[in-house]
Amino acid sequence: MAPMSSDALPADPTLEEIRAALAPLIAQNAAFDGFGDAALVDAAARGGVDADVARLAFPGGGRDMVDAWFAGIDAAMAAKWPAEKLATLKIRDRITALVEARIDLIAPNREALRRALALLALPTNVPFAARLGWRAADLMWRLAGDTATDYNHYSKRAILAGVYAATMAVYLNDESGDHADTSAFLARRIGEVMRFEGWKHRRAATRTERPSVARFVGQLRYPGR
Repeated sequence: MAPMSSDALPADPTLEEIRAALAPLIAQNAAFDGFGDAALVDAAARGGVDADVARLAFPGGGRDMVDAWFAGIDAAMAAKWPAEKLATLKIRDRITALVEARIDLIAPNREALRRALALLALPTNVPFAARLGWRAADLMWRLAGDTATDYNHYSKRAILAGVYAATMAVYLNDESGDHADTSAFLARRIGEVMRFEGWKHRRAATRTERPSVARFVGQLRYPGR
């Protein structure tokens, strides 16, 4: 593997900059070494970073390496599909484009994704994995223009996180050309989500307002209000 470009890091990088620069190199190694010290040390050597300094950038070990790699995927997805570009598409097409962009970005390191998901599936890492899934879903919905602040804010992200996780599971075993099977699965799942969202909107639009006990009691106490 080629070493990192000499201008990939500034002269006096912060630990956060080191994390961002080394994360994709670690992912390249993780297919063989997993997200462990061997992958980190090799990435540091290729990036011109002292191994001990690199370890300081990932104090949580493998979890931090996966976190940084996924954060880089988030940033690359947002760069590929900025909000103003997505605004020209329908909502369902926006979400589809964002998920497929993530698949394209992960594709060169599919085995690393398998290793990452195996690490995150450990019982002690499940809450951490849920936070990473929520972060990805939240970013996708925000890029797609979602501004909901009520329970829909949470339900949309929870549903999309589930769709994304299921799609990645299909992708890991997809041997079809241009991951056609994964794309078809994603289209079906997003279609189901959109139908559900449409049902919710229709239900809210046709719901009749129920009598308010509090308002009735208030009128008894304060007639004329």
